[in-house]
Amino acid sequence: MTVFKPNRREMMKLAAMAPAFALPALGVAAPARAQLGAPASANPTHFRFTLGQARLTILSDGYFSLPTAGLGVNADPADVRAFLERHYLSPDEGYSHTNHLLIEAGDAVVLVDVGSGSRFMPTTGRLMANMEAAGIDPASVTHVVITHAHPDHIWGIRDDFDEPLFPDAEYVIGAAEHAYWLQDDLVNKVKPEDQQFVLGAVNSLTLDGVDWRLVADGEEIVPGLRMIATPGHTPGHMSVVLESEGQQLMALGDAMSHAYTNFAHPDWFNGFDADGPQTVATRMRLLDMAATDRIAVLGYHFPFPGVGHVLREGESWRFLPALWQFEG
Repeated sequence: MTVFKPNRREMMKLAAMAPAFALPALGVAAPARAQLGAPASANPTHFRFTLGQARLTILSDGYFSLPTAGLGVNADPADVRAFLERHYLSPDEGYSHTNHLLIEAGDAVVLVDVGSGSRFMPTTGRLMANMEAAGIDPASVTHVVITHAHPDHIWGIRDDFDEPLFPDAEYVIGAAEHAYWLQDDLVNKVKPEDQQFVLGAVNSLTLDGVDWRLVADGEEIVPGLRMIATPGHTPGHMSVVLESEGQQLMALGDAMSHAYTNFAHPDWFNGFDADGPQTVATRMRLLDMAATDRIAVLGYHFPFPGVGHVLREGESWRFLPALWQFEG
């Protein structure tokens, strides 16, 4: 297999271009009513809770904003706009959090996704600093699990010297996702605006010093933690399911990326979903599973910390943020 591996200069140039994601902020004529403003100083960037015997920490990699034109591209734009306004959200510009799950279970310390690093947006790439602020030693991480190879989930795999940030960890990704991005000459098969994503994925997946464990649907990573196939957003996207003492949590990755539209209008898909109909089918399955089996969910781009439950309401659903506790 011939793999094009860009050098550092090429990668930085392409990342700087990022036409599909790094778009100029759109001016909003009037903020949504009751919209909260930015704080004078930083808010907390980690959140801790437990699931059975497992100790969990949500760590932020920062945030980014994108035009809402990419939401619900198979729906009437007027309906999407009205929905956002009704839910106190800007109809023009979205605001996405980036919620990473760190799992401590037995002797394993598992990090789900590695964020953007310094190669994506100036408001992302804060995972390592926030790990330090939370008192977590990166050297303690035993497993790094990647849900999919988009920039905000994998480009943070290396430091500024092209060295792996977690050199002693086992790296895990779905076999189908790995095969998709490393197929021959993919960079010339996609739209020009998507080429930097391909090059960034290839550069991350072929990083020296990282050996990948390729997994299939349902495969266990460590006791109580397995990956499930959730394709659509990318061809080989996978989510993570943790179970401890009969309690379960699903880290959805980007199988569900909006805490409001994905639940109220699960048939809407987004412009950045590789296969819209498959994304919808996957989402329906996940929503039904979470509601029926009362499984907690974590949305990577949901409002921080992104943890909650799924409530079935007729033909749609609703996301209910979890009631968390201040202390044990």
